[in-house]
Amino acid sequence: MDPRSGFCKSNSVFYSKRNPTPLPPNQYLDVTTFISSKAHHGKVAFIDAATGRHVTFSEHWRAVDSVATCLSDMGIRKGHVILLLSHNSIIFPIVCFAVLSLGAVITTTNPLNTPREIAMQIADSKPVLVFTVSNLVQKLAGFELPIVLLDDPQTIPREVKILTSLQEMIKKELPNGSRRVRDRVNQDDTATLLYSSGTTGTSKGVISTHRNYIAMIETFVARFKTEDTFICTVPMFHIYGLGAFTMALHALGSTIVILSRFDMHELLSAVSTYKATCLPIVPPVVVAMVNDADKIKTKYDLSSLRSILCGGSPLSKEVIEGFLNKYPEVDILQGYALTESTGTGASANTAEEGRKYGSVGILTANSEAKIMDPETG
Repeated sequence: MDPRSGFCKSNSVFYSKRNPTPLPPNQYLDVTTFISSKAHHGKVAFIDAATGRHVTFSEHWRAVDSVATCLSDMGIRKGHVILLLSHNSIIFPIVCFAVLSLGAVITTTNPLNTPREIAMQIADSKPVLVFTVSNLVQKLAGFELPIVLLDDPQTIPREVKILTSLQEMIKKELPNGSRRVRDRVNQDDTATLLYSSGTTGTSKGVISTHRNYIAMIETFVARFKTEDTFICTVPMFHIYGLGAFTMALHALGSTIVILSRFDMHELLSAVSTYKATCLPIVPPVVVAMVNDADKIKTKYDLSSLRSILCGGSPLSKEVIEGFLNKYPEVDILQGYALTESTGTGASANTAEEGRKYGSVGILTANSEAKIMDPETG
C-alpha cells in the first residue's frame, strides 16, 4: 500500500490513512443506548437560536424515555417505520432517539416537499405513525395515518387523525420499576430510511443501520471537543443534520444551537450570542462572508469562531485565501459525504489538511474507497 495515498495496487482500493476507530463489540446495541451511555461533561444539549429556549442533557434523556414508553404503549415495535415531517427544532432529536430505542425505523422528509412527493415516500416506506407540526398537517390529508403533533394544535383538517401531542407524551410519569415492551435490537438492524435528493433521477430510500451510525459517531467523537458549541444550519431531515448534529455531536456532549431555517442574519447573530466555535456552512455562505466581511465584522462578534465546516461543492483557492485573509483566526475544513455513507466519506480535520487546495481531505477512519466505471465495473 502506498503510504502517501493509501492506494493498494493489488485490489485497486484506497484505504484510510487515519488511525482505525475502535467499535463496540456488543452485537446487540442500538444507537440510542450507545449515545446515552457516552460519558461527557456537557450540560446544555440543544438551544433554539430564535427563542433561547434550551434542553439540558438530563431533560433530553428523560423526555426520550417518556416518549419511547408512550410509543411502546401505542404498539410501536421493532421494524415499524415512523415518519418525521418537521423543520429543525430542539425536540426533533427526542423523537428520533425514542423511535430508535425501540428498534423502530425513522424516515424523514423535507417540509418543502409537495403532497405528491410526500405521498410517494409514504407509499414506498409504509409508515405506521407520523410526527409533524400543525402547519404541515394539510400535506398529510387523505392518508389516514395517525399523527402526533410536535406543537400546539391549530386548525386541523377533519380527515386527519390526531392521536396526541409530543408534549403530552413527554409529561408521562414513569413509575419506579416500570418496564416497557422492547425488542432486542441488533447493530445490523435498520435505523433510518432517508431519501436521497434525486439528483440523478427519482429520490430513492437509503437504509442505514445502527452499526453505521455508531461507526460514524465514533469518528466524530475522535475528531471534535466536548467544549465546542456548534450552530446547526443544515436540515435535520438530511443525513448531515441527522447524523452529525442529532447524533454524533450530541454523543460528544457538545452544545448545539439550532436554526429552524437558514437566515444569514440569524446565523451570524447566533454565533455572536452563543459564542459558537464551529460553523457548518455551504460555499455560497462562505463567498457571502468574504464579500461582506467588513460589514459582518462590524455588526457581529465572531471572535469565538474557530472553524467552519464546508461541503456540498468544492471551494476555489481564491475563495479560501480570501476567507483566511478576512478571518485569519478561523480554519476552513472541507468534507465530502453521501447519504449512502451515513454522512461520512472524506474530510480535512486540521488547518494543514485544509490548505491543500482542491482536496476534500483524507478518507474517514475505517473507510475504504474504490474508483469504478459504472458501465464496465
